Amino acid sequence: MSVKLAKGVNLHVLPTEKYKTIRIFMRFNTLLNRETITKRTLLTSLLETNSLHYPTQTQMSEKLAELYGASFGLNVNKKGNQHWLNVSMSIVNDKYLKNTHVLEEAVAFIKEVLFYPNIVADRFEQETFDREKENTAAYLSSVSEDKQAYAALSLQNLYFDDSEDQKIPSFGTLEDLEKETAESLAEYYRQMIQEDQVDIFVLGDVEEAQIHSLFSALPFTDREEGIGDIFYRHTIDNIIKERSEREKLAQSKLNIGYDTNVFYGEASYFALQLFNGIFGGFPHSKLFMNVREKENLAYYASSNVDTFRGMLSVQTGIDGKNREKVLRLVSEELENIRLGKVSEEELQQTKAMLKNQYLLSLDNAGAVLESAYMAFLLPDTYLEPEEWIRRMEAVTVQDIQKVAEQIKMQAIFFLEGGAE
Repeated sequence: MSVKLAKGVNLHVLPTEKYKTIRIFMRFNTLLNRETITKRTLLTSLLETNSLHYPTQTQMSEKLAELYGASFGLNVNKKGNQHWLNVSMSIVNDKYLKNTHVLEEAVAFIKEVLFYPNIVADRFEQETFDREKENTAAYLSSVSEDKQAYAALSLQNLYFDDSEDQKIPSFGTLEDLEKETAESLAEYYRQMIQEDQVDIFVLGDVEEAQIHSLFSALPFTDREEGIGDIFYRHTIDNIIKERSEREKLAQSKLNIGYDTNVFYGEASYFALQLFNGIFGGFPHSKLFMNVREKENLAYYASSNVDTFRGMLSVQTGIDGKNREKVLRLVSEELENIRLGKVSEEELQQTKAMLKNQYLLSLDNAGAVLESAYMAFLLPDTYLEPEEWIRRMEAVTVQDIQKVAEQIKMQAIFFLEGGAE
């Protein structure tokens, strides 16, 4: 069941007896914008920490404990041209308890967090704001300490030099965080609550009428509908962008970005998934077996695809002196797939692993909610499980070759270790 609670605010109820818990998931969706990405990250920390009527983190934790240990959290992420602020809550089903109203109290808790933040006189309570800003700064600083993550984000920054919005991480930057004040964030909070597209999902053994009644009480107001195309289409450059940095590390990082020109829901989507599995997505892939195992040139070597931005990324951890050898081997493995050098065993093993991943996702509550969201956002892309498996199984080596042929290298980021 999907109903409109207000213009631009939708409630989706997914009744199932598969789980003993009830999962509540809310997504605030807006266009990706450099100006607001960091604000939204800081906002999740403030909303998660306290509220007007639970002014300390201890009081908020005590309330969750009263709800039989309910889990609750907020986070942000991006998909293509959109930036998402997510609210998640998991509670025990009242059907397994006696004389309780956990569901009603959980919705009241969400209402408190979202509509009664700790804002007084048009500003977030200063002590809380200062603490969470400091915590967020510490988190943003720590990202660069994970060199694998740092290399991946540096490749993204290099690859998307045509878009200031796409370049930066989904959680923002220290530079933008420094500009925020208790007043500016309170102002942005009001904008988000009034303007973002909102989708609310409830998954579990629930009655649709009760869910509708409870969530109708949330004071959402009408807002403009329609955000724009979720897909970001990168401008293909004939010149490969390269950047190198040096740090005193035991292991160098070589990351490569390619344009695939294949997007979620398109005819070639399944061929791309199989290409990625054979190329570097699984432990039996060509990058893992040949670059890492056979040639012993990498500590790790893998690939992944972003089908909302048409990007393929390769990540490797290597000895710096082997940079050129590894680049050549990665290119050779891509060329081998273009030439159709894919064995029947590689093809069938990759299909089996993709099928297994997909079937496991059908039982995972988080994956079920994401699938339901995409089905609502892009209804033309939705496939029943049988059809999804049928289309994946139907992919041939020739289909994979066609995908490989249009993959173009765009950027190389090299973090060289072993040097001052």
